[in-house]
Amino acid sequence: MNTRQEKLEAFGRLLDIMDDLREKCPWDQKQTLESLRHLTLEETYELSDAILQGDLQEIKKELGDVLLHLVFYAKIGSEKESFDIADVINSLNEKLIFRHPHIYGDTTVKDEEEVKQNWEKLKLKEGNKSILGGVPKSLPSLVKAYRIQDKVKGIGFEFHDAEDAWKKVDEEIQEFHAETET
Repeated sequence: MNTRQEKLEAFGRLLDIMDDLREKCPWDQKQTLESLRHLTLEETYELSDAILQGDLQEIKKELGDVLLHLVFYAKIGSEKESFDIADVINSLNEKLIFRHPHIYGDTTVKDEEEVKQNWEKLKLKEGNKSILGGVPKSLPSLVKAYRIQDKVKGIGFEFHDAEDAWKKVDEEIQEFHAETET
């Protein structure tokens, strides 16, 4: 495996190549955040397929394609004087530290489930108005339904059968009536 220095040099080389492409390649020069979007989605699905196939060499290739897109978006952001790759990475670093108080703070967790619950609570503190705020509107319907189900499970909306689910619906309707009658 590569050393930390070799990894940093490889990343620096990628940034240099992106600079060259934006300056010299007619296709790369024309790309915008919007024009790359559908290609990024396609690359993400190709990565997903490689993961499902368990093909590590294909995963490596597709990770490179996704990373290219991330660097491309950051380059466009820097051209617009809005953000650059360092801003993206620093923002990510801060988010990871904030969302892992059990590693970087004094919070104690007993298991993975508690980590997930804390993660969702911390996202709400960051300004998300809803537990569902992190579910992209453009997700395919079945994936979106799964993510919504997974998110609400994290705050206690997990039912073992239809009867339990209907009890919760009845409870919520009663709460609604109580609030609207006053």
